[in-house]
Amino acid sequence: MPGESHENRLGISRNVLVLGLVSFFNDLASEMIYPLVPIFLTSVLGAPATIVGLIEGIAEATASCLKVVSGWLSDRWRKRKPFTVAGYSFSAASKVIMSLAFAWPVVLVARFVDRFGKGVRTSPRDALISESSHSLSRGRSFGFHRALDTMGAVVGPLIAIMAIHFLNERFRLVFFLSCIPACVGVILLVFLIRERGTEESTEPALRFTWRGLDPDFKVFLLISIIFALGNSSDAFLILRAQNLGLSTVLVILAYVLFNVTYAVFSMPAGVVSDKIGPRKVLLTGFVLFSAVYFLYGMAGTSLYLWFLFPFYGVYMALTEGVGKAYISTLCSPDKAGTVFGLYQTTIGLCTFFASLIAGFLWTYIGPRATFFFGSAAALVSALLFLVMGNRRSRACR
Repeated sequence: MPGESHENRLGISRNVLVLGLVSFFNDLASEMIYPLVPIFLTSVLGAPATIVGLIEGIAEATASCLKVVSGWLSDRWRKRKPFTVAGYSFSAASKVIMSLAFAWPVVLVARFVDRFGKGVRTSPRDALISESSHSLSRGRSFGFHRALDTMGAVVGPLIAIMAIHFLNERFRLVFFLSCIPACVGVILLVFLIRERGTEESTEPALRFTWRGLDPDFKVFLLISIIFALGNSSDAFLILRAQNLGLSTVLVILAYVLFNVTYAVFSMPAGVVSDKIGPRKVLLTGFVLFSAVYFLYGMAGTSLYLWFLFPFYGVYMALTEGVGKAYISTLCSPDKAGTVFGLYQTTIGLCTFFASLIAGFLWTYIGPRATFFFGSAAALVSALLFLVMGNRRSRACR
């Protein structure tokens, strides 16, 4: 196996443990900034809301488009660590740029650099996790990684709230301080990750064609596209919370509650997927998403949100890490980076269109329509996954 795969008492390798810690520190740093950027842009720099949307649109599109490129290059060069180090380093540097922002174009540069780093690292990192895990414990490995990553998203906003309070809303200082955990993650990555060297290949350069993909992966990608078109940005969950009367502070706390649930259930979901197969866990996640989105649409008071946000976190735990574990069974190791990148780029672009659809439905029909559409798309995806998945029964255990 290309990467180090000796497992510890948690049933994961050292590489996976370190990558989990790296993601924790990086996400902690990112989430210290992310909730503050819109406020900083509008309140401090005086940028209009359209600029906020422009910056986030460019940033996320950059990350989505780069994932397939970095994945393909890591397959061709048979190296994962250099891309992962470079990606996290770009994200750390973006915090410094953000702290120097005195006009919105600088914020655009900072967000571009941050998402550029995400696009560079994500597919090679996921391939490295796959290579560093036993085939029977990949669900556990991806679940563990998602758990630590999401815990960073829990701690980061809480630190941001305290920092803004004690630093008298000096945003730039908070942005600069976020460099510290980001740099810790890069240091851990550089010194503790071990990627076994590979011999130079005498074979022709790696070729990647649609025809050469596993048929089961094509089916899963198609189903995921349908699902993603109804899975709009989580910003609409926040808007719905505000629409139902939650204050800004309570919205942030509800968002933290979602991330806590996501983190707590991620590794158990991965362990279960190793035992019963990832398809069953993913199918459960699709159905749960459909139910949660339907109830978001039906909700008449904010009281329901304190139940729906945690259940949304359970859905994420059942699908994010488990989905990557499932994909790893549908491709050969030498094409893992490309396949992960193709999947993530495709879903990222679909999410962009999903948000446009959601915004249209919200504006011209009403908030409920956004969530009813998402619920219906998820239900169709679940039914297709159930029916089409039986076309070829693959042993995923």
